[in-house]
Amino acid sequence: MSTRPTVCFLTGTLNAYAGAERMTAVIANALAARGYRILILSLWDKTSAFPLHANVVHDTLFDQRPSFKRQYFSTVAGIRRFVRAHQVDVLIEVDTMLTLFTLPATAGIPLRRIAWEHCHFDEDLGKRTRRLARRIAAMFDFAVVVLTQRDKDVWQARLAPRCRVMVIANPLPFPLPPTTAVAVGRRVLAVGRLTHAKGFDILLKAWSLVAPSSPGWSLEIIGEGEERAALQQMVHELGLGSSVTLPGTVHDVQEHYREASVFCLSSRYEGFGLVLIEAMSFGLGIVSTNCEAGPREILRHEQNALVTATEDATALAEALTCLMGDELRRLRLGNVARADAENYDLDAIIDRWTELLQQ
Repeated sequence: MSTRPTVCFLTGTLNAYAGAERMTAVIANALAARGYRILILSLWDKTSAFPLHANVVHDTLFDQRPSFKRQYFSTVAGIRRFVRAHQVDVLIEVDTMLTLFTLPATAGIPLRRIAWEHCHFDEDLGKRTRRLARRIAAMFDFAVVVLTQRDKDVWQARLAPRCRVMVIANPLPFPLPPTTAVAVGRRVLAVGRLTHAKGFDILLKAWSLVAPSSPGWSLEIIGEGEERAALQQMVHELGLGSSVTLPGTVHDVQEHYREASVFCLSSRYEGFGLVLIEAMSFGLGIVSTNCEAGPREILRHEQNALVTATEDATALAEALTCLMGDELRRLRLGNVARADAENYDLDAIIDRWTELLQQ
């Protein structure tokens, strides 16, 4: 093996505006910039929603998403051909579910597999086989990377005390902004995929309690997903049309952070919560649910955010009203949050990755 191993990230697709896909591109780009030979193998769709470093090679097995039940063996064979052809030293599974393919695909091949967990341990995303995949990863992978210390403790307590579990948080994907948000307007910002997990239905219920007593304030929910129609219907039914916008996916999300005063995370659960780090870097006043696992580790109530229970629209509304009506409190919480965001500097996170890759 050379001084710097050849590293391949295996992922479902990069053509999705989601946290795991975004972090795959960010980490791959940063490692390529440090001189690593980096490959990304998507199971389907060669398009990437995120820019890739010129030295990152991106390939795919299928043009469109196949039925993996019907094409399981061809998928395993394709992964095996790829890692052998490119002499991969380290294969990073961007979802623990991929271990179900990589274990047979790499049998007899002298490479190290690393499972990269983006969910918290108690969330299987509706796939019970994910529990099996995690057990296999703990038993047979060289290492498992999780995003929080809380999740590491659970992995080792429930699965494998001897498993090499390493905490590597997601980094701030852009340099720390030179200045805080201008906060000249009265805007509450939320960012995330329009899915059940993100709890935007709860946020809209909360906003229906906030808006009548907060003239001039608006709520902007950036993102796209399968719940768009349902959320738009809620906006109509709750009579919020004049104060709520859902602009979809945007390519200049930093400008939206810069123009906001308050950031709200209403999720039912989060593996990490990258948008929190982004909002913190702009010094925004933050209201968040106390959901597993990232928010519980990243946020401290009344120190860098206001934290409420999950699934509680009334509590969320009370926290939003409190922060929206108290500029000094927003500034105090935002200043601490911005200082905390420096802990997620990209270079420091990449140091952790290189430490693991060089083992």
